[in-house]
Amino acid sequence: MNTVFAVTLVFVGCCSNVVFLELLVRDFPGCGNIVTFAQFAFIAFEGFIFEVNFGRKKPAIPLSNYVIMVTMFFTVSVINNFALNFNIAMPLHMIFRSGSLIANMILGIIILKKRYSVSKYLSIVLVSVGIFICTVMSAKQVSAERGGTEEEGMYAFLHWLLGITMLTFALLMSARMGIFQETLYKKYGKHSKEALFYNHCLPLPGFVLLSTSIYNHAVLFSQSSPVEIPIIGQSVPVMWLYLLMNVITQYVCIRGVFILTTECTSLTVTLVVTLRKFLSLIISILYFRNPFTAWHWVGTAVVFLGTLLYTEVWSGIHTPVKGEKPDKKTE
Repeated sequence: MNTVFAVTLVFVGCCSNVVFLELLVRDFPGCGNIVTFAQFAFIAFEGFIFEVNFGRKKPAIPLSNYVIMVTMFFTVSVINNFALNFNIAMPLHMIFRSGSLIANMILGIIILKKRYSVSKYLSIVLVSVGIFICTVMSAKQVSAERGGTEEEGMYAFLHWLLGITMLTFALLMSARMGIFQETLYKKYGKHSKEALFYNHCLPLPGFVLLSTSIYNHAVLFSQSSPVEIPIIGQSVPVMWLYLLMNVITQYVCIRGVFILTTECTSLTVTLVVTLRKFLSLIISILYFRNPFTAWHWVGTAVVFLGTLLYTEVWSGIHTPVKGEKPDKKTE
């Protein structure tokens, strides 16, 4: 029951979150830092009251372990949002981050010495190929859109390539964090709410380094067009409203993810998040009319096929018919 509830939170919260993030990024592409700060501050404030009881409740997992996890989580969150400054289109951003399935499995093999079935290895190859196709097609779009001189085209491409490098680093770091969480829960038990609080509270001092960007965008948000909120009858700058909704939906999303980490393995959690990203991608393309070529659709289809192959849905359908018990040997 907890797993179904968590998956629901992930899909509803995260898909709504993407809509509000895109509304923010479309007007202010460099607003990633203020968005990340607002999300962290809100979740830390809620956890301080309802989880740690104003600091009176001691953590079940040692703080030294949380410091390691927090360092990875803060780095991943900031880099993923900051990468949007480097000509990374939102659809590519989501497709590329779906590669976490690959990173998670590779690091699981290296670090945890796990072994998987042939179908799962094949699924990883398919996901990798799909992301590669979408990335190459997006690279061509960047060069074509910039046009101008050869130097300008090269600068735009290198600028975009830096963003891809950042996303790659964040991808590997995120996978490593998932494995670290899995080992912690095996050792100390499952404490999803506690982990959610400390992962968002401890990094807050780090935002001092980003304070200039946060302040500048706060000023820009305050200067945006006012919109009236029907219930209270007050007008607020529309960008602040988008930010508020982004923060709330992000809380719902990440709450679901952290519950999942206590109920499932890190690879299964990654699968759920990957499927959610695919749905978010469709929303981004259809609702916001983001540029998406036939090759992008091919790459997306291959990614989705690889994800379905990992879930072994066909064997899951045949098993109840044959009355067989599911195979537990592989993850």
